[in-house]
Amino acid sequence: MSTNIDGNAWVWVIVLNPGGQEQFLGQHDEVKDISFIPTFLDKEEAVEGAEQLVQEGGQSYEVQAIRYQELARHAADHGFMLFLLDKAGRVLEKIDA
Repeated sequence: MSTNIDGNAWVWVIVLNPGGQEQFLGQHDEVKDISFIPTFLDKEEAVEGAEQLVQEGGQSYEVQAIRYQELARHAADHGFMLFLLDKAGRVLEKIDA
């Protein structure tokens, strides 16, 4: 559970291919061999933070809100952690969903 996110609050993520074969933008820390979903507390930070993240060419993306518990469940089911980031891409918290 996160110390920065209350209960079932809304958080913001980057969704690849909105309206098509949607998926959350995931990242992989090759040094630590950790896969994670970048997560933000508000939309403006997510929009700015999206520009700091690795993007594969040819894919569209948009920032979308999702309930924290739903995202945490999805991350756990697929072997991802959640990294709570600020708009500069700095890690505020690592959450083992």
